[in-house]
Parts: sequence; structure tokens; C-alpha cells
Amino acid sequence: MTARRLTVRYTSPADPAARPLLDELTHEYRTRYGPNEEMTRYPAGDFAPPHGAFLLLLTADGTAVAGGAFRRYDRETAEIKRVWTDSAHRRQGLARQVMRELEAEAVRRGYRRIWLTTGPRQPEAEALYLHLGYQPRYDLDADRTSLPYLPFETHLPLSTAELFGPELTR
Repeated sequence: MTARRLTVRYTSPADPAARPLLDELTHEYRTRYGPNEEMTRYPAGDFAPPHGAFLLLLTADGTAVAGGAFRRYDRETAEIKRVWTDSAHRRQGLARQVMRELEAEAVRRGYRRIWLTTGPRQPEAEALYLHLGYQPRYDLDADRTSLPYLPFETHLPLSTAELFGPELTR
């Protein structure tokens, strides 16, 4: 993708702009894990304010190229779910941008910790979370096929200024 400005839209999984991303994510889960219920495991309301968030990164024409969400895990913890980049737009830092925006929104909502899991057949996601400094809550030397999922966590600062510096807060 050439340098272009993307817009962050906080919305819901029912947003028509989210459908292509969610359909591709559903296909990916089925391809890697077979029939499963991951995409229907949580009601859409879990990703709605005040405890949750669902966001899309949109091009100028309104096309969603990446997205992600969080839901309340406990009083101080947001659980990140559904981070996904359209297959035509990968390897451009979009998932990293989604993660940083979700982290900032979690801080704004008062969360102090993020918890997330990814599947053992998603090495790209595992590499992203490690690169972002998330702490693995599993043995990094373990055979991934022996693990049902790969959990990660990170602790959040008290403010978005601590997260990104005062010039990047909104």
C-alpha cells in the first residue's frame, strides 16, 4: 500500500464495512482449525461501549483494510479479539496500528491490563504480539501443536500520554 491516510472508525461487528474482514477471518479460522465456533463465541454486544470496542481502519473510499476489538475480561482487564488485516494489505504495519489504537482506547476506558489469546496455528499473530512486547503466558519452547491456545498479557500505563507520548494522544 502506498502512503495513504487511514481513518479509525469505532463501530460494531454489524457494520457492513466489517463484513468482508470478518468473512475472511472466519474462512481463515476454518482453513487452519476446521469447523469451529470462534466467530460466534461472543455476542456483538461484548464489543460495545462502555466495556468493549470494535474498530476498523478505513481507506478514503471507506474500505476496511484492518480491524480488531476488545471486550471486558475483568474489571481491570480488556481482552483483545478479532485483530485482522485484509489479505491484500498485509505486511504494512496495519495490525500493529490496530493493536496500538485498541491499547489506547483500553487506557481511555480505564483498563490497566490486556489479555489475549491466539491459536497455535497462527505464527503471524504470535510473532506480532511478541514484537509488541506482550508477555507470553506459555512455554516458548513448547511444541505449539500440543497447546490449545497461546495466551499473552501486557500491563497498560495510566494514560495515553504514557503509552505514546503527549503529542500522539487525542
